[in-house]
Amino acid sequence: MTEPIRVMIVDDHFVVRSGLVASLSLEPDLAVVAESDGAGCADLYRAHRPGVVLMDLRLGDGPDGIALTAQLLAEHPAARVLVFSTFARDEDVYRSVRAGARGYLLKTASRDELLAAVRAVAAGERHLPAALSRQLADRLARPDVSPRELEVLALIRRGRSNKEIGAALDVTEDTVKRHVTHLLQKLGVQDRAAAVAEAIRVGLLAEGA
Repeated sequence: MTEPIRVMIVDDHFVVRSGLVASLSLEPDLAVVAESDGAGCADLYRAHRPGVVLMDLRLGDGPDGIALTAQLLAEHPAARVLVFSTFARDEDVYRSVRAGARGYLLKTASRDELLAAVRAVAAGERHLPAALSRQLADRLARPDVSPRELEVLALIRRGRSNKEIGAALDVTEDTVKRHVTHLLQKLGVQDRAAAVAEAIRVGLLAEGA
């Protein structure tokens, strides 16, 4: 008899984890071997060696699912992570794939879609629904925003002037102007307010932060 696919669930909501455990455990070829709210994720992986890690993106106050995915893949290159998230902004999908996730699925997906995704990732395949594939392609067509540019963008969002941003980052006002120019070009917008709005839309900046 073939061994069942060993699944580890990482989600900071107990009710979500419980529902996933109950649903997946109905399948004879699947076995949930570990659960985590994000804490001790790497230790649990080492202890249980799951075939698939079902990873949420937003995990409370600790590292997010993208950071945990990157950490797992750095230590265990063969780890197979399927992101299962409420969020599907361009940047979320892009950063998840860059971190090493082999699949990305929304929590609005049907149970059949979830089962198919888990089995596909366990088999070494990639799973990305068509709509998310298009989003990823659009995001890949845009240049990367550097960490420094993200810092500038966050301060623009707070209403800081170029002079104030320069003082906060200990750079000249001319340097800030160059960063702002690059941001507008990369985001394909004409002004600072539009840059912030577009950054929120694609997930570079969190909503309500």
